[in-house]
Amino acid sequence: MIDLKTFADLAGQPVGEFSPKPTTITPGQKEASAPLWTSADGLTHIGVWECTPGVFTADRTKSAEYCHIISGTATVKNSDGSGQRDLGPGDLLILPLGWTGEWTIHTHIRKLYVINAVA
Repeated sequence: MIDLKTFADLAGQPVGEFSPKPTTITPGQKEASAPLWTSADGLTHIGVWECTPGVFTADRTKSAEYCHIISGTATVKNSDGSGQRDLGPGDLLILPLGWTGEWTIHTHIRKLYVINAVA
């Protein structure tokens, strides 16, 4: 039997303790997350993530990510300078496999993430 998973009130989902953001450029920036589901093969992860204001680098060379912004605002830009996007509540951002860039968190942000890694 397939177990159907549902999660209500993602805006209120506890994310646990905040810790320093490893790829931050802004001293003191922190993040927290709550994993919600992982595929049996371990390649797909779904969860809720939060981050405090600041700037950090991101690398999606080994996985793609889909980000649905629940609250807060940010700007995401490509590392090669080819483009950027402003994000806010309700927006869906797709970071394709191979993407690298930078996030600027303007106001405390919360997102639902889906990460698909390559085997």
